[in-house]
Amino acid sequence: MNQTTIAVLLAGGKGTRLASSVPKQFIEVNGRMILSYSLETLLKHAGIDGVWIVCEEAWRNQIRDEADKLKLPMEKLLGFSLPGERSRQESIRNALRDIVKLSPAHVLVHDAARPNLSVKMIDDCLEALKSHDGVMPVLPMKDTVYYSEDGQQVSKLLERDRIFCGQAPEAYDFKKYFDSNEALSLVDISKVRGSTEPAVMAGMDIAMIPGDEHNFKITTIADLERFREQIQ
Repeated sequence: MNQTTIAVLLAGGKGTRLASSVPKQFIEVNGRMILSYSLETLLKHAGIDGVWIVCEEAWRNQIRDEADKLKLPMEKLLGFSLPGERSRQESIRNALRDIVKLSPAHVLVHDAARPNLSVKMIDDCLEALKSHDGVMPVLPMKDTVYYSEDGQQVSKLLERDRIFCGQAPEAYDFKKYFDSNEALSLVDISKVRGSTEPAVMAGMDIAMIPGDEHNFKITTIADLERFREQIQ
């Protein structure tokens, strides 16, 4: 599998901000788990050769059952990794360490809590990877942005046209991204706030492509209701 693209689907979050007894990616909307929407898109995409899911062991059989119920290509559901103990980036590194044995050419990282993943977004990411080490969809900043030294008073105004909001999926040359994560200590990796940060720190060439407003992450109750309205 030396010329393959494997997608890592992150489903290990607790979703504490949603105040739900069930992690948000496993909440049912229109009779199916939120996770299953992006999982279906990934498993059915011709450019994705396999999907690796990061989640707790307790949810794995339910994920398999859901995928089977939806008649998804189960042969492309390659395996699972445990979530990181401290951070999202630890979860990513756990998955990278598990799939390195498959020697993929590329890895695509997506959040299970972003159910509106489109085929076009995956296509755009894979196309950009042909000429870059990595790619990240971004949205332009619409609001005026300020910087504060102490969080209480405005220190200065930032240039809005130079600031972007990152989205998922992000895609990378597997070996370079694997090495960039392995170079970080446990302390350093726990401080990472975005998947692309280790790649930037390692000097990888990361392209920005247009994001999609529809591809929002479910974080709050308002986000969940917005998704429910779209589906029903």
